[in-house]
Amino acid sequence: MKQRVLFLCNANSARSLMGEALLRHLAGDRFEACSAGSEPDEPHALTLAVLDRQGIATQGLASKSLDDFTDEHFAAVIVLCDKAQQACRDWEGSSDEYLYWDISDPRLIECWDAYEQAMAEIHHRLSLWLAIKTRDDIQH
Repeated sequence: MKQRVLFLCNANSARSLMGEALLRHLAGDRFEACSAGSEPDEPHALTLAVLDRQGIATQGLASKSLDDFTDEHFAAVIVLCDKAQQACRDWEGSSDEYLYWDISDPRLIECWDAYEQAMAEIHHRLSLWLAIKTRDDIQH
């Protein structure tokens, strides 16, 4: 059975969508990836373009509200900004693990480099987290 992972950020238009798409790309056979925002917007065009450029599937990516996941359980919730961390405190869902990765919002800079840098940082942290999960799975 796949472990469910929820990525959270403020607008669910860049960072959390990147996390969702990257986890599906890197370990979709082991994890079900979802994303949401505390104040959801539309997927940003540069987010989708950067993912496409890296060969990462974007079909099905859509901005969703954290409220869409009320009363749901996740193996992990990965929060990608301080604002979403605040909203997470009031969320009526549960998780076995909460991770807080404060990734700069590329929408505030609006250039390719900002989106590529955000994606690279999420990719790096996600790769480390997956390595730990793989090691833990082997030990159990």
